[in-house]
Amino acid sequence: MSKQKKVFLLLLICHDPVCRNMKNILVIGFSTRNIVCSGSRAGYNMYAVDAFCDHDMQQCARAFAKLDIGEGFDATKISLEIISEIIEDFGVDFDAIIPGSGFETIGLEQFPYRILGNESHKMTEVSDKYLFSCFLEKRGITHPKTVLLSSINELELPLMVKPACSGGGIFNMKIESKDDLLFLKKRLKETGLPSGKNKIIAQEFVDGIPASVSVISTKEKAVAIAVNEQLIGTPWFTNMPFAYCGNITPFDTPYASEMKQISEELILEMGLIGSNGVDFIITENGPVVIEMNARFQGSLDTVEMSTGINLLDAHMKAFEGDIELPIENLVEKENANVSVNEDGYSGRGIIYSEKQMIMNETVRDMLFKMNVCDIPVAGQVIGPFEPVISVLCSGKSRDEVICRMKDSVIFIRESLNLLEP
Repeated sequence: MSKQKKVFLLLLICHDPVCRNMKNILVIGFSTRNIVCSGSRAGYNMYAVDAFCDHDMQQCARAFAKLDIGEGFDATKISLEIISEIIEDFGVDFDAIIPGSGFETIGLEQFPYRILGNESHKMTEVSDKYLFSCFLEKRGITHPKTVLLSSINELELPLMVKPACSGGGIFNMKIESKDDLLFLKKRLKETGLPSGKNKIIAQEFVDGIPASVSVISTKEKAVAIAVNEQLIGTPWFTNMPFAYCGNITPFDTPYASEMKQISEELILEMGLIGSNGVDFIITENGPVVIEMNARFQGSLDTVEMSTGINLLDAHMKAFEGDIELPIENLVEKENANVSVNEDGYSGRGIIYSEKQMIMNETVRDMLFKMNVCDIPVAGQVIGPFEPVISVLCSGKSRDEVICRMKDSVIFIRESLNLLEP
């Protein structure tokens, strides 16, 4: 058996659910595949409401429903009445609901179910990059100076402009000149931003390596379980310069222990529970905090592959006030790069479309030959610049993971070229 297959077998081992009374779990988010499949591997009955209903998510879920999100990824356009009807149609007495990306603050606590996510008022402060920057400023934590768009003249060029409350980096823009400012005004006018929760912020541009820290926390304790490199705007995954393209775990950096300590302290002070993460830029002078993700992160796959920790199960246990000793022993700060993956390093890369395409069965079956996830179902319409599929690779070094990713991307791109527009 190959070492790479052994890595995936680690994730297929079923465990008895920690909460004997918590069996039927519903995940609601734009893309729920990683959470749903993690829960299925841990022995929970997983159900999903999401916008993509990828092939592999369907294989892991007991049942699922697709959200009609129209254009854009704005959960505020989806009424709680619609979600309530979808939940009722499942005909299942859910033990808990887990909010996925985009659905953390829409009011799921109004439903008569236990919500295994952070409280809405905490999410508001954390997910709003402007409010979070104010939080960091008061505590003297190194972070980029952040202002509302109306105060953009307070910053020197270059700077970053981004929505205050959305993720993924797709709408981020680097401003380096007056011409860029004019283009920004035109773009904002065309999109109708800023308005309401879509307010725009400007940030001091910070040059360095993007990274993140994954943390499991209870009310009393936070344990950093992995330091991850973030792949941002990787050209062989996307044409968008600041789009999130995946992770490599672990990330070799002399600042790992410092980043873990900062993340644990921040998350404890915010009172966050479960699986949470902190994003950094590692500069020549050390780590700079960028933002916090008070929910499951895109690094879930690589963290599970590298540590052997089932993050859904750990999330559930954290809400019961428990962080298992094996997790704490695995991630001692003195050994930032510990890994149970025999190859040592794990990577997930997200391939974005270059044009509009419609997935068919022939191409989908070709993609099964690779170690992939987030697999579109036949008939799925994929718009330009949208995520298409993710590739999973492991290796004895970061370079080996990157090499294997590139080989996979070449095959996948060639396969996608066979699709009709």
